Amino acid sequence: MNQKLKVKGILFDLDGTIVDSKAAYLEAARKAFAVLGRDPIEAPEALEIPKRLEQGLPITDLVRANVHAFLDTYLKTYYSVTKSLTRPVINARATLEVLSLKAKLALITMRFVPRSSVVDELDQFGLAGFFAYIVTAMDTIEPKPSPKSLISAVKALDVDICDCVIVGDSVVDVRAGKSAGAMTVAVLSGLYTREELSMEKPDLIVKDITELPIFLDFGP
Repeated sequence: MNQKLKVKGILFDLDGTIVDSKAAYLEAARKAFAVLGRDPIEAPEALEIPKRLEQGLPITDLVRANVHAFLDTYLKTYYSVTKSLTRPVINARATLEVLSLKAKLALITMRFVPRSSVVDELDQFGLAGFFAYIVTAMDTIEPKPSPKSLISAVKALDVDICDCVIVGDSVVDVRAGKSAGAMTVAVLSGLYTREELSMEKPDLIVKDITELPIFLDFGP
């Protein structure tokens, strides 16, 4: 890539982008299958569950049981263990510190939890203070891939959407960014493959957020 993306605001996804949530996803699946009296499925299949859920795709073939009963335990477990089982991606704090000095940062997550729970989780890693604005699925009627949460974030940051980039590990992040009129960067630190992300045609695909300072321009 020859030309850097010129930005004033950066809108980050949470799971798979700022924190590694795989252990929490696996624990949620293990507990949900146990409640249904079933052995857990292999990790690759278990990690397919959150990918499908955020895209609104069926998981019947993965669960092979009462999906509503499964999800009841799965989601309750996931939200209860994220604080203890998630870990920041490598060098997340140093990267966010650099970026926060050059652009306004916001966090937009599809977790259906109060904003305070996300702040508490990030606080234990020293990350919450880097974000001027945090949006969860409880703060919006239409979460990603709807552009509404992104638009509310840029209003709070007092920047134009065309001067912002959304950074996330999911096809949903790319779709939301394109719908809103933002630039899009996909990271490979989450659940999606390069091939899956490439199909959405983001402006850029990087290994993880540590590469952002290389590819972003923060000039006037």
